[in-house]
Amino acid sequence: MLKAFKPIIDVLPEVGSPSHPPTLQKKLYWTLAGLLIFFVLGQIYPIGVNALDVRVQQFQQLEILMGSKIGSLITSGIGPIVLASIFLQLAVGAKLINLDLSNPENKKLFQGIQKLLAIGLSFLEAIIYVMSGYIPVNTSAPLFGSLGFTMAIVAFQLALGSIILLYLDEVLQKYGIGSGISLFIAAGVAQALFLGAFSFISASGGNMASGLVFQAVQYVSEGNVPSAFWALLPLIFTIIVFLVVVYAEGMRIELPLSYGRARGLGARYPLKFLYVSNIPVILASAVLLNVQLMGMFLAHAGLPVFGNYGSGSTPLDGIAYYLTPLQSPLFTPGGYQGYLGTILTTEGILHIFAYGFALVSLSVLFGWFWVESTGMGARQVADQLGRAGLLIPGFRQDPRVTEKILDRYIPVITILGAGFVGVLAWFADITGALGTGTGILLTVGILYRFYEDLAKQQIFEQYPMLDKILK
Repeated sequence: MLKAFKPIIDVLPEVGSPSHPPTLQKKLYWTLAGLLIFFVLGQIYPIGVNALDVRVQQFQQLEILMGSKIGSLITSGIGPIVLASIFLQLAVGAKLINLDLSNPENKKLFQGIQKLLAIGLSFLEAIIYVMSGYIPVNTSAPLFGSLGFTMAIVAFQLALGSIILLYLDEVLQKYGIGSGISLFIAAGVAQALFLGAFSFISASGGNMASGLVFQAVQYVSEGNVPSAFWALLPLIFTIIVFLVVVYAEGMRIELPLSYGRARGLGARYPLKFLYVSNIPVILASAVLLNVQLMGMFLAHAGLPVFGNYGSGSTPLDGIAYYLTPLQSPLFTPGGYQGYLGTILTTEGILHIFAYGFALVSLSVLFGWFWVESTGMGARQVADQLGRAGLLIPGFRQDPRVTEKILDRYIPVITILGAGFVGVLAWFADITGALGTGTGILLTVGILYRFYEDLAKQQIFEQYPMLDKILK
């Protein structure tokens, strides 16, 4: 059935591979150019959108998670690309799609279907954004006097923005360093951190800057040191969460391995504490975000199943209210002190723990599901080690024995690691850390892998023969 899509896949545009491997300097240039295009797209509003009515602060979690900017051309961001990848990977892992990805022909078919699905989801998400009213269309001056035509043009532009990111990611994978998707997420988080700390423009139109550092400087100049401390608290919590994630990234258990046919040769199999990385909290945050978006859609349709909504996208009660992250102190009247006054109430505390319980529980659930469906379970890892001729010293070369040993570690670190990232994301959200908890977790992992890729590229450039030997 999948091969029926092959004629369509064959006509899809594709970024050609470089005829000669680009140098590290050229890869850095391509990477910087890709990031520049990403930032420029985030400043362009589609024709027909009422830019003055876009409520950016209401969608901070969505922007961080999807590398998007609500109301701009990249409103959907990398959402369609990520969803297409997750759907197909889970389908292959659960054997719903029978494809051997070690076969180059099957791998090419898989990548083509993924691209086709991402393009389809780009149009679907764009239509949902426009039809549901999340993206405000200019009704006072519709294009050619037709509101329907205006909505169609806006949806087409939003879809085109995601498709541009799709091909920009392909360009960066072949000519740049790392994954374009990861870089877009990290760039969005870095932008949120920078603006939250150093923006000099007032968020409310007053004389007080919205950047926390400049707020603190203004308070100190006025002799109000306590207010300066309160202003810097979100930035302090951001640094704390960042350092904890960096430390956790280095925590691992290393199982000794040896080659059954070559005595004296050995290796180590690292089992990281964050075994499933940030995947659980990404999926958990996406589910909670979809509950909010679905609740908003139903409420606007006159069916407040998940709760009632106030102005914009703020839930007032019901399931959507308790499963929504708390509003950032940057957008709370009275700053951090006003924020504490809001959350340190009976209803506020109930909101905090209900959101935390849902986020951590879903993180653990998705962590377990991801390990079992993507070949990271004890049985799959034991089979991989067995095919490579590796065994654990002191035990016979039998995948069943290796599986029993791995079974002592993998389920435990899966639950602990997934629960840890859930708790850390929850802690960052309730303390008002800049960039959101999920965004900080993602950025640390992305920057760590980017550093590893950069170091590897530098070594291969210094020692070209090493690249040929490893290939």
